[in-house]
Amino acid sequence: MVESAETGLEARNERMAGWKEGQREEQEALLAFRHGDLSAFEALFRCHQRAVFGWVLRMVRSPAAAEEIVVEAFWRIYRAHARFDPQRGFEAWARRIATHAAIDYLRTKRPEVELPADLPAPGRADPAITAEIRRKTAQAFRHLPATLRVAAALAVIEERPQKEVAEALGISVGAVKLRVFRALRLLRKELERQGITP
Repeated sequence: MVESAETGLEARNERMAGWKEGQREEQEALLAFRHGDLSAFEALFRCHQRAVFGWVLRMVRSPAAAEEIVVEAFWRIYRAHARFDPQRGFEAWARRIATHAAIDYLRTKRPEVELPADLPAPGRADPAITAEIRRKTAQAFRHLPATLRVAAALAVIEERPQKEVAEALGISVGAVKLRVFRALRLLRKELERQGITP
């Protein structure tokens, strides 16, 4: 019994030592990246590419566009390596840069944004009317300014915490709330103009 407790304690200590070693290696990679080390950048790219892609996909709703934006974002990240602060964490910094790249994309491309097909319909509405409302809502959403569209997509559609959205956009939580409020107000006005009462 004592032997198995000692074995369990040894295993836990080994895991902790491995975790600390991993933390030390990551910190070294972050410092090397800050000094322009290409192999450190490649390691960070491999480690964070998927998370940044998922973040961007939530904003632009197109896998092809998200791939393009992630490449642009990591190019911007590499060029800005000297401004990176290793003490603040890489992923949040990468998401902020990716968010700005996505906003730039949305401003120039004005892509089609489709609402998810699994949105619950209120009551037993006529499917043709429901489809028309969904189409008009998506159209109104596409016409929002990019900054409002991104904030609304992340906070309302993706239900991301407002603090996370604020960090990604580089603004305060209050500014996120204001952008979401303005986006919803503009959507409501546009839908009412089209004869739909939200």
